[in-house]
Amino acid sequence: MLMRLTAIVTGIVQGVNFRWFTQRRAAELGLVGYVRNRANGSVECVAEGSRDELARLLDAIRLGPSEAVVENVDARWTTSTGEFHRFEIRF
Repeated sequence: MLMRLTAIVTGIVQGVNFRWFTQRRAAELGLVGYVRNRANGSVECVAEGSRDELARLLDAIRLGPSEAVVENVDARWTTSTGEFHRFEIRF
């Protein structure tokens, strides 16, 4: 069964290659969805795929790239919608 992970990441997560890091890791895991900066300084990640692969992505974004300081990750699990065909960085 495919799942959807929606994660809101706070801390020092903009301007530190966080979106690129997340996109690269999601692509390696075969996930689809997007990552984007939010106006309040957080990063939003929406990804779909197997629960195991999504859990690996969640572990990665809890650490982030070396320049990031992740303070909190608010993760929500729901059923996949199938609306994505690749994983992209949105602006």
